[in-house]
Amino acid sequence: MKHLARRHLRLTLATLGFVGLFVALNAVPGAATPPIGQTNALLGRGTDMSDGTLPFNEGTQVVVVQVTVAPGGSSGWHSHPGGGVIVIQQGETTLYLSRGDQCIATRYTAGQAFIERPGDVANAVNTGSITTIGYATFPGVPVGGSPRIDQPDPGTCPGI
Repeated sequence: MKHLARRHLRLTLATLGFVGLFVALNAVPGAATPPIGQTNALLGRGTDMSDGTLPFNEGTQVVVVQVTVAPGGSSGWHSHPGGGVIVIQQGETTLYLSRGDQCIATRYTAGQAFIERPGDVANAVNTGSITTIGYATFPGVPVGGSPRIDQPDPGTCPGI
């Protein structure tokens, strides 16, 4: 009988401990403090329309840029050492990717985002009638290095 009572007591104490831990962990966000003297300016927001992922390596830099391209303009053939996440804020761009002997063209418009994987050889062309404005975040950039690597025309997308 004593064994059963001890077991019941241990179960009760363990249950109370878990309940106390749950309450404590859920009470912490209530103790958060609001920012003081900080403002944030939303530069762009877009829904990811691609299937890529990016690695983030410790000791490398993250570079953020605003990209403005006139109608008919292009980025030229390039790649990124750590890839990139691009949000189209205004206008549109068609991204031409050279993969093997294929040319993959995908059109992105305002409010959409896409990922360029590390080493992707791409050319982004403003195929619209207004200036395209985008915001790009490039992780995995060597310290002090360029987020962009110029590439020769791979010849897989004739006329681009």
